Amino acid sequence: MNKAAKNKGEKPRFQETYLKLRPELLKRLNLTNIYEVPRIEKVVINVGVKEAVADSRALNLVTQTIDNIAGQKSVKTVAKKSIAGFKIREDMPIGVMVTLRKTQMYHFLDKLINLALPRVRDFQGVSPKFDGNGNYNLGIKEWIIFPEADQNLEKVHGMNITIQTSAQNDAHAFELLKSLGMPFKQKESSRK
Repeated sequence: MNKAAKNKGEKPRFQETYLKLRPELLKRLNLTNIYEVPRIEKVVINVGVKEAVADSRALNLVTQTIDNIAGQKSVKTVAKKSIAGFKIREDMPIGVMVTLRKTQMYHFLDKLINLALPRVRDFQGVSPKFDGNGNYNLGIKEWIIFPEADQNLEKVHGMNITIQTSAQNDAHAFELLKSLGMPFKQKESSRK
């Protein structure tokens, strides 16, 4: 989506898709009220940078790349306590995270599902396991699947993406993400 469309107040394409799917989800999940239909509340992107212990400049490169991927300014995360074996001191910057909400969240999810995940080598789908509270965690080994990441970097990092939903259970969250196009792995029994 271009900047002119953002300024006009248009809804992201992914948000419009969700709004069209709500009545169908209401029936499929046997809910009584449209406001009970699960929705995505926020997306958190987290990257740990072990090289930051020896070289603080490594964190700046990761911060810049995550800012480009997320489309929003990220924050540096710090160590909660000292660990002598890893040469980590308390309050030492060791990672980067960004929390996306509203339009930025929908833009990122659209990019993740429709552009980035299909670029993963030998992609078989993502795991259908949730955390028990209707939230989904996705680990990505290489950030170069995103178009904004610089392909010529000598060091490639992985990232953890957490999708927090308002679903009451994992089954409702699964139906929400599946209807939005998340490419879950097929269950073993349905493959045969």
